[in-house]
Amino acid sequence: MLDGIRVIEIEGLGPAPFAAMLLADLGADVITIHRKGGSITPGMPERSILDRGKRSIALDLKDDADLDTAKRLIDTADALIEGFRPGVMERLGLGPEHCLKRNPKLVYGRMTGWGQDSPLSQNAGHDLNYIALSGALWYASAPETPPQTPATLVGDIGGGAMYLVTGLLAGLINAEKTGQGTIVDAAIYDGSAHMLNLLMSMRQTGNLSEARGQSLLDGPHWSRTYICLDGGFITVQCLEPKFYAQFLQIMGLSDDDAFQQQFDRSLWPDQSRRLAALFLTRSRDHWAELFRGTDACVAPVLSPEQAQAHDMNAARLTWRDIDGTLQAAPAPRFANTAWHPKSSPIRGEHTKEILASLANLTQSDPSSG
Repeated sequence: MLDGIRVIEIEGLGPAPFAAMLLADLGADVITIHRKGGSITPGMPERSILDRGKRSIALDLKDDADLDTAKRLIDTADALIEGFRPGVMERLGLGPEHCLKRNPKLVYGRMTGWGQDSPLSQNAGHDLNYIALSGALWYASAPETPPQTPATLVGDIGGGAMYLVTGLLAGLINAEKTGQGTIVDAAIYDGSAHMLNLLMSMRQTGNLSEARGQSLLDGPHWSRTYICLDGGFITVQCLEPKFYAQFLQIMGLSDDDAFQQQFDRSLWPDQSRRLAALFLTRSRDHWAELFRGTDACVAPVLSPEQAQAHDMNAARLTWRDIDGTLQAAPAPRFANTAWHPKSSPIRGEHTKEILASLANLTQSDPSSG
């Protein structure tokens, strides 16, 4: 879908390379400028899933010749992605003012936790810190436990990478129409707060309380995760009355007066305790099979490996082994475009190829650079 779009990615952490991977999955020509000498992220593999479909050139941006190469590459780009603290790219001579002067149509994507201009913009942080301060962590987990979320998903990916990609795509459309590039300031703090607006809409009808465990989706017995006999987990979220009725029927509770008032907040604690005791009597897979194919809105909690083995994955092929590594296929999907798995490069794998293409470009246009 993005054939003909070139993105230059300056190697960074987490959400920035994820955003670049997503654009590569969508067909963009993503060239990653990797640092010479090894990864900046502890524990990352030589071939990272986050680099799949990209081309790699290894440069030392503190070396004048390599810095010049980076500038000439950016001159050929439609978009750029960087994820450093504010001011780092400017000190390298690769800030947006410099790059847009050379390439006016460039969409310059900046990925940070706290934003380019804020009281915390120069402070370190990670996923949990950003979503804690933005409010996005507040409704996670039961009220008697510390809020927790799946690592990186709410902040780094949801509030960060996805908003960066959205901004870049909007900027590319505008640049195509106007010939003018832009700067995208994607802050995880901002994006994760923005994602709360679906919940905040419930506040308008009194269904979102500041007190944890008292809102429509974070307090009821029908919107929880329960532990099973074998230590596995099962999720229940049958919001609509017709789905709740089916849930009760399958659980054998249709005639139990204690469960007839679905939305009575005062009853939720006792109803939750009773369901917790019931789910503890059978294994996770027992409950999963019992609710299989129903509209009761019940599903087991699976690991990625277990998700790969599930019938759902047999139909969708979402989880795949590529180059011996388990990873998820791109999303969303398009009716007229099939995705073919692509390998991840080793660091600097395409350096000679990319340098040669720049040399050819300079020869064909002596005024370039």
